Amino acid sequence: MTINTFLMQKDLPHNAEHQIFALGELIALDPNFYWLLLRGVVKTCTWTEEGTPITLGYWGVDDLIGQPLSLVYPYQVRCLTTVDALRIPLEHSHHLTNLIQRHIQQTEEVLYILRSHKVYQRLRKILVWLSHKFGQEVEIGKMIDLRLTHQELAEIVGATRVTVTKLINQLEQEGFLSRPERNTIVIHDFDNILGNY
Repeated sequence: MTINTFLMQKDLPHNAEHQIFALGELIALDPNFYWLLLRGVVKTCTWTEEGTPITLGYWGVDDLIGQPLSLVYPYQVRCLTTVDALRIPLEHSHHLTNLIQRHIQQTEEVLYILRSHKVYQRLRKILVWLSHKFGQEVEIGKMIDLRLTHQELAEIVGATRVTVTKLINQLEQEGFLSRPERNTIVIHDFDNILGNY
């Protein structure tokens, strides 16, 4: 069920609170509330005891996020764009079953990708996944509509920034992707690779 269906069915709780967050802002979390994203992209993350950042997921329109969906601590939600979201009380979970199911499916999909043994394969697969979730069709393929740095990609795939930079250059030489602008990635031949992660 998408947010459009959700709203059309008038299942939206009367006490759902609409809020707008700025780029870079942290979304306040509470174990008694979910956030339903209406617009924008967020990153969920944590860090190790040594302070190494760990990216847990990327979430966009119609995705459900929030403390009730995670047992990880610390747990943070950072806005990668301007974000519109609805704050929905936990007691309305019965209205959100499909969204919760989709959250679980996406988490498992990313976990599956990250179990690839070679960093090259993890990076290639996560780029395909990002292009599927956040991609916009352009003449030469599918552009990932997120400006991700090599450091952010390294955090996703569990590698160093230097390794990711080398692999991005290799993938570009192989014709798998191109970078028309800084921190912009276009995946080529999208239709043939989509099912291959």
